[in-house]
Amino acid sequence: MKEIIIPAVAEAPPTSNATDLVEDQFNQDPQHALFARQLQPGQWTDVSAREFRDDVKTIARALASVGISPGDSVAIMSPTRYEWTLLDLAIMYAGAVTVPIYETSSPAQIAWILEDASVKAIVVEKSEHARAVETAIQREGLPELNGTWIMDEGLDDLRSLAEQGPSEDEMERRRTQANLEDVATIVYTSGTTGRPKGCMITHGNLVNLSLNVLHSELRDVLTRDSKTILFIPLAHIFARFISFQTLASGSKVAHTPNVKDLVTDLKSFQPDFLLAVPRVFEKVYNSALLNAQEGGKGKIFERGAEIAVEYSKAREAGSIGAGLRLKHWVFDKLLYSKIRTAMGGHVKHAISGGGPLGAYLSHFFRGVGVDIKEGYGLTETTAPVTVNRPGKTRVGTVGLPAPGCGIRIADDGEILAHGICVFKGYHNLPDKTAEELVDGWFHTGDIGHLDEDGFLTITGRKKEILVTASGKNVAPAQLEDQIRADGLISQVMVIGDNQKFVAAIVTLDEETAPAWLKHHQLDPNMSMAEMAKHPTVLAHVQSLIDRANESVSRAESIREFRIAERDFTIEGGHMTPSMKIRRETIMRDYADLVDDIYQPASR
Repeated sequence: MKEIIIPAVAEAPPTSNATDLVEDQFNQDPQHALFARQLQPGQWTDVSAREFRDDVKTIARALASVGISPGDSVAIMSPTRYEWTLLDLAIMYAGAVTVPIYETSSPAQIAWILEDASVKAIVVEKSEHARAVETAIQREGLPELNGTWIMDEGLDDLRSLAEQGPSEDEMERRRTQANLEDVATIVYTSGTTGRPKGCMITHGNLVNLSLNVLHSELRDVLTRDSKTILFIPLAHIFARFISFQTLASGSKVAHTPNVKDLVTDLKSFQPDFLLAVPRVFEKVYNSALLNAQEGGKGKIFERGAEIAVEYSKAREAGSIGAGLRLKHWVFDKLLYSKIRTAMGGHVKHAISGGGPLGAYLSHFFRGVGVDIKEGYGLTETTAPVTVNRPGKTRVGTVGLPAPGCGIRIADDGEILAHGICVFKGYHNLPDKTAEELVDGWFHTGDIGHLDEDGFLTITGRKKEILVTASGKNVAPAQLEDQIRADGLISQVMVIGDNQKFVAAIVTLDEETAPAWLKHHQLDPNMSMAEMAKHPTVLAHVQSLIDRANESVSRAESIREFRIAERDFTIEGGHMTPSMKIRRETIMRDYADLVDDIYQPASR
């Protein structure tokens, strides 16, 4: 199959916009809890539709009082927290456009976004961010902003300005001025190469995609009685879309600003469904495995994992034998219930995006009792263009197009996206927009294929395809994802462009390393530099590579690897905020390892 388009099943009125999602929830039930705030560890306080709407309107009026007009841009620079969504809707209620900025951004990156989006005001999480913004403005000679507010210290100051703002009638006019065709937010790509591009996401993208997903087979997951915790960055389109999706469904949302608190927050809040990137599920699996090994129950875990995968596959085939059911019941008592408890105890569904999860982990978690649905999308597609859903799931794929969306496979294998999810274009980049958005079809840059039923499989990134000296095309992701799934591994980058063979640079996970070392009767305090050269570690990484190599031809297989003594980090510029590796930066900063691999081959 080369093309599939799924018709839309819902459509918002053309004159509506994203703020109507809040109004609809308020009109249905003003007391319905849309959010839960954690005022102290383990204790959550509900925020009703009335409370949320009232505060949104107050902040919107305050923004108008400092000169924010319809169409102006207002930025938010903060990790994921309740106030992020509060401000996002307040900006839109003021008729303005929200511009997210990652809290990890450098002054140069901040300056670029402030200038390109013509930002008039900004709310940041802490004084450190405010200083970075001021540095950016001074260095680049940018115009002073109408205001900069710090969330914990300055939101009340901002609210106090509401009394000086326009009348309620004028604010309602501003709220309703935008329609589905208008830009709601400019989301900047995290940028693996070059300057980030501003993607203009419309109210129609957010609203119609939310409504269509809500009216799909996911309707039983996204209900007014369900709840979730957001912990991935709201500056990223994945979490951002979910924040509007939950407004459409009325699901209750909590937030965890610091991922280190996630396990504790999961236990106290007990969500029904989760949204995460594959690395989160990999860590859950690997932590459970390492804990079992540390407690002398490694063999039990491994057998339990086998049964979970076998059970999931049998379920998919439509036939689960009595013997398998009994084994599954036993391991549910011994193992699976403990893994569910670590995820809060009530999670039955999860959606994974941002990269491939892998068939093994998909089957494992489904066998454990947590049904993970993989999806696929980009900033330019408002997140999900395809997603697996109840009754329409195929493990190893990223699912069928969402209602109202379509997928086409070009002659060279590139994936093209179409429909209500596709953005309006790149801000201030008409030539780039015309190049990548042709006749309504967005050229994603990803490579993949559709099966006979229209399920999409991603095989790589067009720009990341390596071409060896012998002319062999190699998709790095196919190898990287398999190796990175191991508990000891943090990141992997496959290299070999214009080289005689394929190789890899590997980094280790500092969090899991002590438990791994202890399990292998090694010093748990061993440094990363020592581990990078230790024979046991090297042998383990080689075994992972050997296993990954079984999935490709010899010409595509990894022949050499080196373990870096330091991990790839966002702060070091090696990772984007959405945890994608920046290959050019890594090739430059780890040139010594690359030379060590290839120079002997050239001699």
